[in-house]
Amino acid sequence: MRSSGILMHITSLPSPYGIGTLGKAAYQFVDFLQAAGQRFWQILPVGPTGYGDSPYQTFSTAAGNAYLIDLDLLVDEGLLQPEEISAVTWFEDPARTDYGILFEQRLSVLKKAFARFRAQESSIASFAEEERFWLDEYALFMALKSHFGGAPWSEWPEDIRFQKPEAMEHYQEELEDEIEFQRFLQYEFFVQWKALRNYAHAHGVEIIGDVPIYVPLDSADVWSNPRSFQLDKERRPKCVAGVPPDYFSADGQLWGNPLYDWVRMKKDGYRWWIQRMRAAASLFDVVRIDHFRGIESYWSVPYGEETARNGVWVKGPGMNLIRAIKRELPDLRFIAEDLGFMTPEVIALVKKSGFPSMKVLEFAFDSREPSDYLPHNYNSNCVCYTGTHDNETLVQWSEATSPEDYDYAVRYLAKGPAESICRAVIRAGMGSVAELFVAQMQDWLELGEGARMNHPGTTDGKNWRWRLAKGQLTETLAKEICEMTRLYGRA
Repeated sequence: MRSSGILMHITSLPSPYGIGTLGKAAYQFVDFLQAAGQRFWQILPVGPTGYGDSPYQTFSTAAGNAYLIDLDLLVDEGLLQPEEISAVTWFEDPARTDYGILFEQRLSVLKKAFARFRAQESSIASFAEEERFWLDEYALFMALKSHFGGAPWSEWPEDIRFQKPEAMEHYQEELEDEIEFQRFLQYEFFVQWKALRNYAHAHGVEIIGDVPIYVPLDSADVWSNPRSFQLDKERRPKCVAGVPPDYFSADGQLWGNPLYDWVRMKKDGYRWWIQRMRAAASLFDVVRIDHFRGIESYWSVPYGEETARNGVWVKGPGMNLIRAIKRELPDLRFIAEDLGFMTPEVIALVKKSGFPSMKVLEFAFDSREPSDYLPHNYNSNCVCYTGTHDNETLVQWSEATSPEDYDYAVRYLAKGPAESICRAVIRAGMGSVAELFVAQMQDWLELGEGARMNHPGTTDGKNWRWRLAKGQLTETLAKEICEMTRLYGRA
């Protein structure tokens, strides 16, 4: 069924506490989506973030980000006092997330809530039992990180780095309070998440989530499941992930994530991946698999290389993994993020999987040669985007593209004299045969450079910070979106 949605991460919602959360503004955004005739809310990964604040580099594939826990809801629970929240200066600029302030202040406030919660600890027991496959090791992992001053697990003492039984027992006793605090954070995150998701469903809105193909070395996943990754006897990576040199980068991109031991994973039926996707299914209605092409073949770079130049392509698990996931989770829907270096084998895998592929309109308007991203080249089993979190906003794109490409876009889109280029691009996506069309919230609002979510390959502290301002989501905008949605049969 034809439908449409809006891409905006939870952190971009307005709130008085420095970052978007699972509270009032999230419910108001669901109301806005319903009024705008949108059936999907697409977000980025919601796991706990570390250095660089990227939601694509998290400490766990199953845990939730404690920064997203809404403080006002904790007040409603009787776990916080309003003055405990207002005593903190949460931001310098309401339009930007200040992760430094959050790092310094958020957990200390949440620990006050935890101190009051301990009197009602029995309510967490069933949650802990249901999530046992990841929660115990994650809570211990985070407690250990705190104990060792935030150091990565690869720098911990050997006994706990290798999870020796006596060390595990020792630290579980010594860090009992911190472990329980970490369990509490996850309990509160999932209580708030489930309430928001239920509200979204009641208002006809489903949630599209994002699953990065790789996980960081410094994660509970790698520490607790080392045999699932290509590590040596010292548990250092043998090879790491990246992408090869191309037109945009002479050195390629060296991501540095440890690679999976697909041979070993196949032997146990891809158990780790099944558990990971089951965790995603508890959060999302549709899962976008980031860097899907890595399932067909992945770029393997020897550990210690300074660039991605000296990597090689290695065959991935292909349909074996996809069949295993479908067999265990037959009702979970997927989107294949198939952007980037495409080969006939990758194209064939996407087609064989049955997952809808991605089309990005910002990539479509090349005046020199035809593009598969032009709407007239689509088949219906795809998701059309104005751009992703890694792209410029449409305003940025229109300002930076060459005059020849801009003129080509204007002619292709039949842009009217009173119509903005942003609305013309959105109209093309809405009118395409794609089963689903998704626009970034920034593109509906026609925002420029300051609203870009991420600049890939940079760590200058500007990424993942954009936030909505109060009053930007108006009834007039909702009505306009709804009218276009109905005009093109997506309501």
